[in-house]
Amino acid sequence: MKRILLFLATNLAILLVLTLVVRILGLDGYLARAGTNLGSLLVLAAIFGFGGSLISLLLSKWIAKRAMGVRVIEQPTSPSEQWLVAAVRAHAQAAGIGMPEVGVFQSPVPNAFATGPRRDSALVAVSTGLLQRMNGDELRAVLGHEITHVSNGDMVTLTLIQGVVNTFVIFLSYIIGNIVDRAVFGNRQGRGIAYTVTVLVSQLVLGVFATLIVMAFSRRREFRADRGGARLAGRENMIAALERLKTTDQPLPSSQFAAFGITSGGGTRGFRRLFMSHPPLDERIAALRAAT
Repeated sequence: MKRILLFLATNLAILLVLTLVVRILGLDGYLARAGTNLGSLLVLAAIFGFGGSLISLLLSKWIAKRAMGVRVIEQPTSPSEQWLVAAVRAHAQAAGIGMPEVGVFQSPVPNAFATGPRRDSALVAVSTGLLQRMNGDELRAVLGHEITHVSNGDMVTLTLIQGVVNTFVIFLSYIIGNIVDRAVFGNRQGRGIAYTVTVLVSQLVLGVFATLIVMAFSRRREFRADRGGARLAGRENMIAALERLKTTDQPLPSSQFAAFGITSGGGTRGFRRLFMSHPPLDERIAALRAAT
């Protein structure tokens, strides 16, 4: 709850600063003459910016179960399922969070993910490939990594950051649309086709920069989750798990949840690197080896 309040307060503070900047530059009067109320625009941008992100967070477990075909272990039916539930429970207790739902999804690719709207209402799921290819110590490390995501509130934080950048994308694109429509095309009678086109283009361009911000945070949280997995299961076990993943570095079957897996696959060079949700495995291993 503190994390949510902090980010909401931060977003409100940024919006207030942005309002002052707009007023100092005289853009509020400019927008008013164009028939746009600055306060209403800010509220509208925040509603739409946060609305989709928060709804996605609230439905994240439900969506994940269906998109990934996760079978939740209600009652363990095999020794491996008993071991998996017990390992998650031990990590959850050590991390001070409520027991997450534990599930398995069919995929030959070794991977795992965690999602959920709250620290005490999460889902941790692993692929059949992960269970088949990793030993017990490596599995504990991967589970520790995912439990750390939950205990750090990473799903909530990522959602709020996405909401903040969405708000700015919407707000700034409408301002740019007004300026271009009136100053460049001289439209004084209302919003013409230039306004609509400019808003759409601005949202696409600003959306790219917004994605860079979200992905940069996502990469940082992976380093933290690796350190958490090392604390819960041992540093060498966490390193061994990441080394194992290097042989089959592929994303989750559903791209919608690629950022929530323990690895996202994909290239590591050039401009594409900026859009990666996970750092390269070699960098993560090096960071763990350098940690004291």
